[in-house]
Amino acid sequence: MGHYLFDIENKFNKNFALHHDSSLQVRAIRTINVLRFILSLTFILFYLSIGQLSLGDKENPDLFFSLSLAYAFFSICLLVITPLKSSAVIFFHPVQIVIDIFFIVLMMHAAGGVQSGLGLLLIISIVTASLVSNGRLALFYAAIATIGLLLEQSYQIARWDLQPSTYTQPVILGLSCFATAWLAYILAKRILQSEALASARSIDLENLAQVNALITQEIQDGVIVVDEDFNVRHHNVQAQLLLGLKAQRLEIFPLADCAAEINLAFKHWISHGDSENHAIININHRELKLRFEPINHQDHRQGAVVFIQDWSLIQSASQQAKLAALGRLTANIAHEIRNPLSAISHANQLLQEEEQNSASNVRMLEIIADNIQRIEQIIKDVLELNRRDRTQQEKIHLDQFLVDFHHQFCAVEKIPLAHFSLTLPDKDDVITFDQRHLTQILWNLCKNGWEHSQKQAGSLHLKCVKISESILNLEIIDDGLGVDERDRSKLFEPFYTTKTTGNGLGLYISRELAEANNAYLNYHSPGAGSAFILQLKNIH
Repeated sequence: MGHYLFDIENKFNKNFALHHDSSLQVRAIRTINVLRFILSLTFILFYLSIGQLSLGDKENPDLFFSLSLAYAFFSICLLVITPLKSSAVIFFHPVQIVIDIFFIVLMMHAAGGVQSGLGLLLIISIVTASLVSNGRLALFYAAIATIGLLLEQSYQIARWDLQPSTYTQPVILGLSCFATAWLAYILAKRILQSEALASARSIDLENLAQVNALITQEIQDGVIVVDEDFNVRHHNVQAQLLLGLKAQRLEIFPLADCAAEINLAFKHWISHGDSENHAIININHRELKLRFEPINHQDHRQGAVVFIQDWSLIQSASQQAKLAALGRLTANIAHEIRNPLSAISHANQLLQEEEQNSASNVRMLEIIADNIQRIEQIIKDVLELNRRDRTQQEKIHLDQFLVDFHHQFCAVEKIPLAHFSLTLPDKDDVITFDQRHLTQILWNLCKNGWEHSQKQAGSLHLKCVKISESILNLEIIDDGLGVDERDRSKLFEPFYTTKTTGNGLGLYISRELAEANNAYLNYHSPGAGSAFILQLKNIH
C-alpha cells in the first residue's frame, strides 16, 4: 500500500513538473514571438529609412521589403494563434524555427549575401530555440542554417561568377552555428539537471515542513519560536491554549504583547545561558514550565524554541500516580486491619456486658468502641476510594431523587426539615450517574455543611441551578464561618481535616467519585458561609 501511494505521488510530481515545464516553454515561445515581431518591424523601418539606397548589384531592396512584410505577417499570426493553441505551440515550435531560418537566409540574400551581417541572426535564433526546447534539435537547427547559408552562397557564386574561396565566410558562420548549438545544448542540459535537483529539493523541503508542522501541532507541549528581536514567528495550538492567545492577524507578533512573563524569562536565559534553561512562571492562573532550546548554540541571542509545559498537570499526574500507589497500599492494609479490628470490637462488646465493671472501666470501654468505629469508617472510606472506577451509571430523575434524599438525610441525621431547605430542578431533568455514588457525595457534603452551620432554620440549603441545556449545578450552601482562604487549596487533599474527629477523606472521596461520573466538584465562597458546587454534565 505504501509503495502504491509512493508511485502515485511520484507520478503526480512528474506530471506537475511536466505541466510546469510546459507552461514555461509556452511563455518563452510567446516572448520569442514578440521579439520576432520587433525584428520584422526593424527590417521594415530599416528599408523605409535607408533601404532604397542600393549600394551594389547584389542587393535587392524590393525583395527585402517584401520579405520583411511577409515576416511581419508571419509574426502577427503567431502572436494571435499562440494564446489560443498553447498546447500545439510547443509541438509546432521546430517548424517556426525552420521558417525563421528560411526568412533570415532570404533577407540576407536580398541584403547582399553573407557580407550583409544578417547571418548573425541565425546564431541568435538557434540559441533561443535550443534553450526553449531544452537543448533538443539544437544541432538540427544548426544543420538547417548551415545548409541555407551554403545554398545561398552557391547561388551567389553561380550568378555572379565568384571564386570558390568565397565559401569561407558561410563555412565559418555555419561552424559558429554548430558550436553555438552544441554550447546551447550543454547549457540546457545543465539547466534541466539543476531544475530537477531544485524541484526534488523543494519537494523534500515541503514534505519536511509538513512533517514538522504536524509534529509541532500534535505535540502535547506548547511550542513557540522566538527570533532575535523577541518576536513570535511560530506557535502551535497548545501554546495558544496555554497562553490564552487570540487568533493573530499577523504571523509575527511581539512576545511581550502576548506573554510578558515569558519575554522576561527569555531575556534572563539569554543573559545566563544554559544554567537558566528551565523556568516556572504563572500565566492565567496556571504554573507553566519553560524550556529553551537555542536556534544557534554558538549565539543564544539569535533566537530560541520555547517548549511550554503545564506544570500543574504534571504535578497532578504525579500526585495521581502516587495516590494510586498509596490507594493500593492502604487497601491492602485495610484488609489486614479489618480482621484484628473485628476481634477487638467483639472482645470489647463482651467486656461491656460484664456487670461488675466500674464507672471508669465503662468509660474506657466506650472510648475503645468509639475509636473502633472511627477506624472502621476509615477502612470503609479507603475501600470505597479504590472502587471509584466501578461505576454503575443509570438514568436518574433528579427531582424525585432529591426529595427522597432530603427526607432520608433529615431522618438519619435528625435534622428538622425547616433547617434544611431544598430547591428542586425541573421535573424533566434526567441525569446519568451512579445512584450510590451520588448519594454518598451529597451525604458527605450535606453532613459537612450541617456540622459547620449555625444549625438554625435555613442554615443548610440544597438548590439546583440550570447553567445550560446540558449542564446543571447542585449547590450545597451553609451559613457557617466558611473556609479560611489559606486552607481552600487543601480542601480536597486526602487526610486533610480541620476537625479533631475527622479523617480527611470525605471531600477527597466526593471529588473522586464525581470525576468518575463525568462531574466536577468545587468549592465557592459566597461571602458568608460556604458553598460546594457539584457540576453535572450528563443532563437529558
